[in-house]
Amino acid sequence: MAGAERVLEAIYEIYPSDIFTLIANRDALKGTIFESANIYTSFIQALPFALRHYRKYLPLMPLAIEQFDLSNYDLILSSSHAVAKGILTSAKQIHISYIHTPIRYAWDLQSLYLRDSGLDKGLKGIAARLILHYLRHWDRSTAAGVDYFIANSRYVAQRIWRCYRREATVIYPPVDVDFFGLAEDRDDYFITASRMVPYKRLDIIAEAFSGMPWLRLLVIGDGPEMKKIKAKASTNVEILGWQSREALRSYLQRSRGFIFAAEEDFGILPVEAQACGVPVIAYRKGGVTETVVEGQTGLFFAEQSAGSVKEAVRRFILIEDTFEPTKIMAHAQAFSKERFKRELRSFVEEILSNSKAKG
Repeated sequence: MAGAERVLEAIYEIYPSDIFTLIANRDALKGTIFESANIYTSFIQALPFALRHYRKYLPLMPLAIEQFDLSNYDLILSSSHAVAKGILTSAKQIHISYIHTPIRYAWDLQSLYLRDSGLDKGLKGIAARLILHYLRHWDRSTAAGVDYFIANSRYVAQRIWRCYRREATVIYPPVDVDFFGLAEDRDDYFITASRMVPYKRLDIIAEAFSGMPWLRLLVIGDGPEMKKIKAKASTNVEILGWQSREALRSYLQRSRGFIFAAEEDFGILPVEAQACGVPVIAYRKGGVTETVVEGQTGLFFAEQSAGSVKEAVRRFILIEDTFEPTKIMAHAQAFSKERFKRELRSFVEEILSNSKAKG
């Protein structure tokens, strides 16, 4: 249940209807709101090792999403970070697509994706580039099948315009801010948390704190970059690996500050940190510039480098006492689940109302 699933959860709470998805891990849905939902999956679900290695079926995903028969539905809401917006609809239907991001590994992150996957050279590299070239054209062409775009940040709305030349309404995704809250006591450490993949840049955070041995850093997360991050870490940098949601909350609540070095489309963790009253020290790019207020709920650094992180942490320490946890927590309430549901319902109802007036 990551960010995209939380969005779907909130949508489903407003509109409890049939769900169509490429694959579904039924065991993982037990105990969630989706356990009793009507979920329809694509033919990829039946392919070997689809649940574990679904990324390997990327070339089949456009075909798979187009096989769903949605002709019995008047309104279709797609939640898309890859191919969901490519479902086939008719002129009599309304298709609203909530875009987490245009397919990043087919657009602006193609070179990074190929390099990190070991597909930047040789025949495999040529094949991968051909697939991504096809995917890029398919992605752009299917934008015509969307009646209304919703972006999860102004940053993503700009990317939607750049990729599809379509305007998008911004509705920030739901964050479970009520799950968090203030702790009575703070501890003497900074914290970062993320899946350990290259673009999250946990490596530069570990390197920065290794150069400041008098400061303590906790790193929460797991993933393919684990070895690289451990190699950058000195004794004052503690790699805790994956932690439960409850443990993450506890570590966040007691920290001095949350460090975030990714260029993210929205970035839920910085908002969760602020919901704990914890200031955020973040890279000044992407959706985090819309959720962190400079000097009030955090501060920014200009480059994705260890030196830039170190300089920002030093600046933070000089003004650390000026940050007010209660005001930081109050700011995070603007990204609540109820706010998302209210804005989405209002958006959809206005569209339906206008549609009836025309028809």
